[in-house]
Amino acid sequence: MELAKRLNKLPPYLFVDINQRIAELRARGEDIISFALGDPDLPTPAHIIECMCQAAHNQANHRYPETSGLPALRQAIAEWYERRFGVILNPDKEVLPLIGSKEGIGHIALCFIEPNDIALIPDPGYPVYSVSTLIAGGEPYFMPLKEENDFLPDFEAIPEPLASKAKLVWLNYPNNPTGATADIDFFEKAVHFAQRHNNLAICHDAAYTEVFFEGYKPPSFMQVSGAKEIGVEFHSLSKTYHMTGWRIGMVVGNAEMIDALFRVKSNLDSGIPQAIQRAAIEALCGSQNHISEHNAILQRRRDKLIKVLAKIGLKARIPKATFYIWAAIPQGYTSIDFTKKLLDEAGIAVTPGIGYGKEGEGYIRFSLTLADDRLEEGVKRLLNWKAV
Repeated sequence: MELAKRLNKLPPYLFVDINQRIAELRARGEDIISFALGDPDLPTPAHIIECMCQAAHNQANHRYPETSGLPALRQAIAEWYERRFGVILNPDKEVLPLIGSKEGIGHIALCFIEPNDIALIPDPGYPVYSVSTLIAGGEPYFMPLKEENDFLPDFEAIPEPLASKAKLVWLNYPNNPTGATADIDFFEKAVHFAQRHNNLAICHDAAYTEVFFEGYKPPSFMQVSGAKEIGVEFHSLSKTYHMTGWRIGMVVGNAEMIDALFRVKSNLDSGIPQAIQRAAIEALCGSQNHISEHNAILQRRRDKLIKVLAKIGLKARIPKATFYIWAAIPQGYTSIDFTKKLLDEAGIAVTPGIGYGKEGEGYIRFSLTLADDRLEEGVKRLLNWKAV
């Protein structure tokens, strides 16, 4: 048996040792509080679940769905974008439902990347951007996201020969893992950068635009003039409607790029279960009251944790969006070593920054997606623990 050589290019799973250590501690009966997973703990709103349950009894939803999704769902997505961002989309050509945004993010590299082609990838960043590039046979070029530059890439620092050769550039704001945000001016710079390099397409991962605090409302890349000519935006119902378990998202924007992804998907998957599509329509078109309610809970958690981190000597910016806190660790530790120290000495699990790329070293990520009682216990443990 000989496995494909592309597997050798995939990075090792850096969290194996940490996960094994968590399993060992729990097997000994120790209570581990996890701030590691970005998986909303709050439930999917009841009206969405009820719609899905009713749809599951409809025999029409027991058969293969279409890859392009229900026309009613594509229309609901287009209407949501118009209400939320003022962006007008053609639901038949500029909208494609996905089996979670991760699925589309993983597959779109196959539409653009040939062997040895380059994709521009944020570092730190969601690992799927680089992994999908490698699976397609391409080479990631990592754009450093530095704190002194508000965790935004510096397009002018990318060597011209590389920028001219690149096929894709990935952006993600509000950002995972840093919690950074971007304004319209930044997206305009991104569009102008892509326009100067004719082969370059932009993919923007906007999964966290609806997780925001204190009146801030993140913009969409699609709001910028010229965005639809050179790019697409991925979105998800996971973070907005707490539907991570149902696996549904969407991509919108450039019709040619949408069609290319549709052609890949139509050969690889059989679409989204229609009962879940019906639930998504209800989510997008029904009451949105839960969004402000859930964001208020997350803001309260954010504020509690930020105060504690400051007291124990971990520096962190207060995020205006996302449910992540990106905290700088004391000098003298790697992010892996500090994560293990926190786990062994306080029974708290976090995510080491190196897991998001070389520029993530020196940081750890806390997620706010744990129940309030567990967060309170975690806060107490941190207060009783000395970082150095």
